[in-house]
Amino acid sequence: MDINVFRRIEKKYLLTEEQYRLLLEKAKDYIEIDTYDYSTICNIYFDTDDYLLVNRSIEKPLYKEKIRLRSYGVPKKNSKVFLEIKKKYKGIVGKRRICISLKDLYIYLETGKYPDCNKQIMDEIDYCFKLYHLKPKVFLAYDRHSYKGLENQNFRLTFDQNIRSRTDNLYIENGDDGKLLLENGEYIMEVKTLDSYPLWFVNILSSLKIYPITFSKYGKVYQRQIFKKEA
Repeated sequence: MDINVFRRIEKKYLLTEEQYRLLLEKAKDYIEIDTYDYSTICNIYFDTDDYLLVNRSIEKPLYKEKIRLRSYGVPKKNSKVFLEIKKKYKGIVGKRRICISLKDLYIYLETGKYPDCNKQIMDEIDYCFKLYHLKPKVFLAYDRHSYKGLENQNFRLTFDQNIRSRTDNLYIENGDDGKLLLENGEYIMEVKTLDSYPLWFVNILSSLKIYPITFSKYGKVYQRQIFKKEA
């Protein structure tokens, strides 16, 4: 499978500091640190002037899509970044992305000139930019710890903390500071899998009273910082 094309089930959970600590303790015999254990992930979300894409997402439709720029750490102009299109249909998440330099991304945004990348995926992304007249709207960053299953490495757990955002200074290379979204000590756990949950994990969730939630980082930033300001 192309490493820039993903298709999987994703579910999110809000954990306290204690639940996070206990879950990792109970799961230690079943999981291992992923290739990239700890990273600061920076994103720019693109949307229309009236925030059409995030509003559609908040309405919880059967189908939704988003376009974002992602980097691992704060990039420089020559750093490699990912331009992604993420779609969700009936609970199944599909993600396609291209890896390009930040400098080439800005050339594309200013002139429409394609970077050197997978043309099929770029065509799909370019279609969305032209259809929706997308512009950068929100910067969002968080610190992530990543794990994968010992027996099934398609089973992945990620824990995001210090989720922060800004709605101005929308340049991904300008640092990762922003307004905090969650209370101190809270984590967003994402479970990513191609299959059903293993029994050991189901038992841990049950024992710790951890339940799935509907949570979109971009959606929460929009509701708390942008929608209230415009209302």
